Amino acid sequence: MKKILIIQHKMIGDVLICSLLCENIKKHLSNVQVDYLVNSNTLPVLENNPYIDNLIVFDEKEHKGLKKMIGFARKINQNQYDVVIDAYSKLISWLTVFFNNAPKKISYKKRGRSFLYTHNIEKHFNPKSHLGLAIEHRLALLQPLGIDNPTVHFPKLYVTEKEKQFAQVEFQKHGLHPQRKTVMISLLGSDETKTLPLAEMAKLVEYIGKNYEVNILFNYFPSQISQARQVYDALSREVQQKVFFDLLGDDLRAFIVIMDACDLIVGNDGGAINMAKALEKPSFIVFSPWIEKKAWASFEDSINHVSTHLADFMHEKLEGISQKTIKKQVFEFYKFLTFELFENQLKTFLNRHLGGIKN
Repeated sequence: MKKILIIQHKMIGDVLICSLLCENIKKHLSNVQVDYLVNSNTLPVLENNPYIDNLIVFDEKEHKGLKKMIGFARKINQNQYDVVIDAYSKLISWLTVFFNNAPKKISYKKRGRSFLYTHNIEKHFNPKSHLGLAIEHRLALLQPLGIDNPTVHFPKLYVTEKEKQFAQVEFQKHGLHPQRKTVMISLLGSDETKTLPLAEMAKLVEYIGKNYEVNILFNYFPSQISQARQVYDALSREVQQKVFFDLLGDDLRAFIVIMDACDLIVGNDGGAINMAKALEKPSFIVFSPWIEKKAWASFEDSINHVSTHLADFMHEKLEGISQKTIKKQVFEFYKFLTFELFENQLKTFLNRHLGGIKN
């Protein structure tokens, strides 16, 4: 049996998207073992995935420091892999690759790092399909395995029937209207530079609640409750009655199960959006001005998956400015990204999926 290790550290969205490699390998190659090396905090998005044989867990606290990371890499090498695919390609994964004796090592072409790998895949800068660059780049890592035309393009989350029943019980417990569709709001990005200003987010939520007969849930971490409360307090009493503020879920897996019971998601780009897509939920994304839309606007079809970006309306304000510079000045650029700018886009999306504005 050929043993293959896939490495994808850090963020939830990246780990979820990269799980596509596991499924494609299993479906295109016979007699293979696929192991997946990920950070401990991302494990809930991989639960019940039938295309992963073993999860290799990296704990940042446990393996902090160069000596411990080298020890971790040497331990991984004991598994005697035939192939290592490094989809992360940063210091942590470089060490794992350097101390691994696999005869085939695959990653992206990077100056000064090519010697680590037997196959260095060149990234392209413009999407070739509706999948977006984030997915296209990862699927390209399969080429050295002879998988030139991957058949699986959508990452998936696997929710059990027991978990589905749990979500329905939670909905009933919190008093959600059973005849209404439920909208999840991706209220906050992973940090402030990826978060639509709260006043504009409040306008977005107010518009949805005022014009559609829906249940509204907020996605936020417990540590972000003050920002979530700020948005809630800015809403009219009529809309507040449609927001079920405390239906949050105790952990990441609980969020996945609750999201699975929702009908669509609207809000800031981030892990919540990627998980919703993996559950085949329609999405409307508001991208930060410094994020490249072409990289992360996956499955964009103007129907089920729609996104908005400042560049769609004011391209000249961003033209010729690097992502790094925009990120440093992101709050100045965010001032231009008002709710009114993309209101009609959102209206078209919501009318399609919620059945039109109420009378």
